[in-house]
Amino acid sequence: MKYDVIVIGSGPGGYISAIRAAQLGSKVAIIEKYPTLGGTCLNVGCIPSKALLDSSHHYYDAVHHFEEHGISVEKPSFDFGKMVDRKAKVVETTTGGIKYLMDKNSIDVFEGVGSFEDATHIKVTKNDGSSEVIEGTNIIIATGSKPSTLPFISIDKERVITSTEALKLKEVPKHLLVIGGGVIGLELGSVYKRLGADVTVIEYAPTITPAMDKDVSKELTKVLKKQGMKFNVSHGVTSVERNGDEVVVKATNKKGEEVTFTGDYCLVSVGRRPYTDGLALDKAGVKVTERGMVEVNDHLQTNVSNIYAIGDVVRGAMLAHKAEEEGVVVAEYLAGQKPHIDYNLIPGIVYTWPEVAAVGKTEQELKDADIDYKAGKFSMRALGRSRASGDIDGFVKVLADKNTDEVLGVHMVGARVADLIMEAAVAMEYRASAEDLARICHGHPTYSEAVKEAAKAAWDGKPLNA
Repeated sequence: MKYDVIVIGSGPGGYISAIRAAQLGSKVAIIEKYPTLGGTCLNVGCIPSKALLDSSHHYYDAVHHFEEHGISVEKPSFDFGKMVDRKAKVVETTTGGIKYLMDKNSIDVFEGVGSFEDATHIKVTKNDGSSEVIEGTNIIIATGSKPSTLPFISIDKERVITSTEALKLKEVPKHLLVIGGGVIGLELGSVYKRLGADVTVIEYAPTITPAMDKDVSKELTKVLKKQGMKFNVSHGVTSVERNGDEVVVKATNKKGEEVTFTGDYCLVSVGRRPYTDGLALDKAGVKVTERGMVEVNDHLQTNVSNIYAIGDVVRGAMLAHKAEEEGVVVAEYLAGQKPHIDYNLIPGIVYTWPEVAAVGKTEQELKDADIDYKAGKFSMRALGRSRASGDIDGFVKVLADKNTDEVLGVHMVGARVADLIMEAAVAMEYRASAEDLARICHGHPTYSEAVKEAAKAAWDGKPLNA
């Protein structure tokens, strides 16, 4: 069986790439080793975590905020089993939608592990041990990533767990220890904190979300502490031991002192690693880095001219939407088009509450690059819409070039900023100035007015409502 394009992996990068290639006239096959399509994101990542985040957010509001809105209910309670069942239904519906899209676009789906026989032939090994070989003119590697760990930590998937197990626990932990103060740890920590768990975050860096703007990290720390989460930054974990139903984590603080933490579950969320296990890349001659990342050029082409790689297996942020864009880029490039992707304008989002979102450069990056910039900041507390909803934590910060006024970065903490950040991304794609953003009429009352005000603060230093 011969195809124009074979995609290995059906996550957001893989299935979107397959669809776009099929739309552009290619005969396409996609290979997925699991029974359901959608990869980590749809099955054990973005979608199920957001389902639990939304459910836990509703419960938290009922307990803490309904009364101030004049809504009286008997003491709220939750059925964790039902929450998990709802999450599973959301996942089932979403992955089923991917199967529908494969059928709609006449894409052949092969269930099994795909591995290279050579640069154009892929062996698909099925769960029953049988196999078949298919041929592709072009191959796209989209096998994603797996949770990372530390060399001395043994993940038993029961008490010492990764994000995958954290999404299918049978109970709410009494005390969840979270190693890593990045996106995954904070989101899953938020889920269980809202449902009554004690949550302690242990982070090696001096701040949580260390890759984000420092003002964002500071604000997020403040609001999550207010919600009851505990943070221990500048702590290097040295050991994780399980004793029955108890997990003991030892770490060294910035003074060099040993600190001990005890909980009933420990979530290890120290990042993710490219997943190329079983691909037999050596048979095709594809080069990888020492860290297992597939090397690609600006067209996402490997050193073997007909083999491409996208998403978490290549350089850049490990984000589903980044993988999707790369999938489209490769499909269009193969069709002879001239696609474009600006890696500086891929938004980063944390789905805590308040949410966090950012696009472009941080202040530190601008300082390190010796770029003259100006900053405008506006508090969500000053917005009528925020006061109406009760979501007054957070801010919007706009960074612009001091000489040209071009917007260089936008950083937000607040209600619905995961959606709001796209206004900034669109503006920056078209190289808008802070004045451009400030002069656009924004609906009132909306959260988006904070963008207008922060842009005005960056442009002329005179926001109207502060």
